[in-house]
Amino acid sequence: MRCPYCGNLESKVVDSRPSDEGSSIRRRRECLVCHRRFTTYETMESLPLVVIKRDGSRQTFDKSKVLSGMLRACEKRPVSFDTLERIANEIEQTLQNEMTREITTTNIGEMVMERLRTVDEVAYVRFASVYRQFKDISTFMEELNKLLKEK
Repeated sequence: MRCPYCGNLESKVVDSRPSDEGSSIRRRRECLVCHRRFTTYETMESLPLVVIKRDGSRQTFDKSKVLSGMLRACEKRPVSFDTLERIANEIEQTLQNEMTREITTTNIGEMVMERLRTVDEVAYVRFASVYRQFKDISTFMEELNKLLKEK
C-alpha cells in the first residue's frame, strides 16, 4: 500500500477491525519510512450488476440511486436515514446473491416498494406513484384500496 504522504510502498498494519457491519475491514497502517499513519479499507470485490431500464438501455447498478429515490419518497416522514440505508444495502446484497448479473428496474422497484410498505405506508404510496407512473386519480385510488384491504 502506497503511503499517501511520502509515496513509499512499504507499510505495516498497526490495527485491523471490521467496518460497515462486517462488509469491509478497516486497517491502520504505519509507513516504514516517514512513520506517519493512515487508514485503508479492504472490501470484497463484487461483480458489477447491470440494470436494464424501461427504454432498454443498460447501466451499472448504483445503490445511491435506490437510496435517493427512497429519500424523496420519505421526505418529511419519520423514517431514519439509517433505515433507508439498511434497505438499500439489503437490496444490493440480494441482487449480488442472485446468479443473474442483469436486473430490470421493474424488479428493483418492486423490491423497494416491498420494503417501504413495511416501513412507512405514505412513503410506499409516494414511491409507487412515481414508480408505477399513475396516469390518473383512479389508478392512485386502486393502489390505496389495495393497501387498505391488506390491513
